[in-house]
Amino acid sequence: MKESGNISLDEVINNFDGVFFWQDDLEAGVSNIQYSENVQGVTGFSGTEIKELKGGWFSLIPSEDRYKFKKSLDDLEKNPDKDSLQIKYRITTKDGRTISLLEKVNVQRNSDGKIIKKFGLVIDISEFVNKIEKLTKEKEELDQVNLSKDNFISILSHDLRSPFTSILGFAEILMNETSLSEKDKAEYLKYIYDSSQNQLQLINYMLDWSRLQTGRLKVEPQRIHAQSIAYNCVSYLTGLAIRKNININVDIPDTFYIEADERLITQVLTNLISNAVKFSRENDLVEVRASVYNEKFIEFVVKDNGVGISETNKAKLFNIGKLFTTEGTKGEKGSGLGLALAKQIVEKHGGEIWFYSDEGKGSEFHFTVPSATNTILLVIENRENLKTLENSMRENYPNFTIISAENAFEALGMISTKTPSLIILEHNLPLMNGLQFVNMVRKENKGMVIPFIAFLDSDSETTLKSYHEIDVRTIRQKPFFTDQLKEKIESLLY
Repeated sequence: MKESGNISLDEVINNFDGVFFWQDDLEAGVSNIQYSENVQGVTGFSGTEIKELKGGWFSLIPSEDRYKFKKSLDDLEKNPDKDSLQIKYRITTKDGRTISLLEKVNVQRNSDGKIIKKFGLVIDISEFVNKIEKLTKEKEELDQVNLSKDNFISILSHDLRSPFTSILGFAEILMNETSLSEKDKAEYLKYIYDSSQNQLQLINYMLDWSRLQTGRLKVEPQRIHAQSIAYNCVSYLTGLAIRKNININVDIPDTFYIEADERLITQVLTNLISNAVKFSRENDLVEVRASVYNEKFIEFVVKDNGVGISETNKAKLFNIGKLFTTEGTKGEKGSGLGLALAKQIVEKHGGEIWFYSDEGKGSEFHFTVPSATNTILLVIENRENLKTLENSMRENYPNFTIISAENAFEALGMISTKTPSLIILEHNLPLMNGLQFVNMVRKENKGMVIPFIAFLDSDSETTLKSYHEIDVRTIRQKPFFTDQLKEKIESLLY
């Protein structure tokens, strides 16, 4: 076969990304290593820069890989029967990244078996290694899911079947024993009712846990008033607390909003408060509080002074594979699944859950959820005035998201999904005035505490008084950014 022209080996080599070659001529007794141009594309260093580094190529290899690399080269050098090796290792590039390499080294030896030339082919395999690591992680997660499913089935077969045996037994007695006293009947009915309630809770927990595992239960975050969620949970558990004369104290700032799925986070908080009541003694105190964890998360704490958790059981918490149940201080039952589900829910929100407990002294459960974006809604009819105010607001409050609407009905649609931290409006809006708008917002969004500032381009004392009666701050001017507006904004938000 006849060549149609000369082939430039350098040109061929340098046209492959993620690959470079090197050669070291040792015939003169000293190293004279040369790198192909592609070395810079892989490492960020030119061949000259690598040779000028203290330690040369070895200086790029992390200490944990360096020993293995040197040992492989030493083994090649000392064994005259070997003329090649292949090794995987990592290096740190010029821009600080860690990449994975596969290197093939071939050598030429003289008649005495001494190496006189080395040739190296180096390939960047980072993408391949990352994919392998990702697949390995996914496999481990799937293995854990399968293990969890096995445990899930085990719970179903035991925790669901066993109580129903007792429920059916007591129901049969009530149907057949006509001579039972009213006291015995009431006691048996209470047992049936309590057991049925526990079974319903267990079934709901199991369904939610299963849906979270399979992705069929989607987390749908929205802006939620943290204090309202806590009070709703406490209200739901009031009966349980009253039976033991336990006071539940809520200390959550009115200004706290979280970005979370309302139903799921309510389930987490209800479970933790319920456990705190269950394991508290009569006349005890349960505390529910929240504080800023960092710039992205709010931390909730549920604290009790009850019986605490034993060292043996601490390691089992949150683990569906090691579920256990402990009776409360008045014999209250539980499934043991609530905390495992709570952990799943919190982690689906990107948060963490942990606890502190001393046996005999009580427990503290902590979890974090994302804080909601601080949003200010402007409701101004005149487009030019709206744009001017919008720009001033963004300049003065860069940490807030500024959204806007030109009429009340457009604004109402935005509030349900955005839940602003503050609404600034003008009184003379189309279709409904500012007073009507404020009342409509409060009627449709009960439980939300949203402050308002209203611009009044009017001297009407009646209108001014009407706003003050519904606790709305007012400014008698056209809708522009002024020191007076800034002062009112900061008094409401900080």
